[in-house]
Amino acid sequence: MSTWQFDAQTDDIRPLLMAAQASGTPFAIATLVETSGPAPRELGAQMLITGEQHWGYLSGGCIEADVARHAREAMATGKPRLLRYGEGSPWIDIRLACGTGISVLVEPLRGDDPAVSALLDGFQSRHPVLWSSDGTAREALPSDDVPRFAWDACRYTKRYDPVLRLVLIGEDATVLACATLGQAMGMEVALVTPNGPEAAPLTGLSYHRTSPADALDAIGLDRWTAVAVLSHDREDDEAGLAAALASPAFYVGAIGARVRLDGRVALLRGHGVREADIARLHAPIGLQGFGKAPRDIALSVVADVAREFHARSASASEAASSISSSAPLSSVSR
Repeated sequence: MSTWQFDAQTDDIRPLLMAAQASGTPFAIATLVETSGPAPRELGAQMLITGEQHWGYLSGGCIEADVARHAREAMATGKPRLLRYGEGSPWIDIRLACGTGISVLVEPLRGDDPAVSALLDGFQSRHPVLWSSDGTAREALPSDDVPRFAWDACRYTKRYDPVLRLVLIGEDATVLACATLGQAMGMEVALVTPNGPEAAPLTGLSYHRTSPADALDAIGLDRWTAVAVLSHDREDDEAGLAAALASPAFYVGAIGARVRLDGRVALLRGHGVREADIARLHAPIGLQGFGKAPRDIALSVVADVAREFHARSASASEAASSISSSAPLSSVSR
């Protein structure tokens, strides 16, 4: 009997990897290293496998259970496996709906591997890490401005960037809807509500009750951060916007009627914001064509942020390369 694959929704294995390391649970990583045609997932997609569970997906659901089985066998022997599915595979009973061929490198790891610790350090401190592995030997080093993924038929490199962080400024139902949707999308959410209630409205988010400018300074904006001002005519809104526009944040947006935009821009100039930075402002915020209900606005805002984030990384994604057009078949048998 089949089951719903909720665990397949995992796109970033690092939070799960951190939990596995902390618990001492043995685990393996499976990485999509090569495709010979169109495929459901991009190169570098990964699964995390333990003795009892597996997370993530590498296809349309065709191979994940088999990859997990191989991973557990690899964990038992301590040796990596390179698996081939679809075109060129020795396993004709496992078919890929897309009709292509894919190669998956399965590598068993130990929680005390220095590369794992370095990868998780980068995850927690929000800096890019370049992971390089042939399945047996690996390293993880701080790195930036390199292709997101490459494979030479023996070793792959994968750049892990910080998680998209969404900073929301406001206190109404729209802010709560944005925070809920952002968390559901796997974003790191921070909520800024000056003089707001003592307790945070949701678990798992960063909550700040100070002025927007002070809160943004405490959060520390980087180029993987989006800032959305969703409050209505607070006196300190423009100070927060000015701080956000002067930061490396890749997206800064503000709610409000278009007819009032000129007045807002004048206030930003009064805060010393440069014209080039003012030009970065998304206002009115979000994608157009949605309704005005809180959930509609939240969908438009989160979708706009996600689109901008992925558009900025599209060129890097296109640079992902697979030097081998047909990776070697796995030497294991079924």
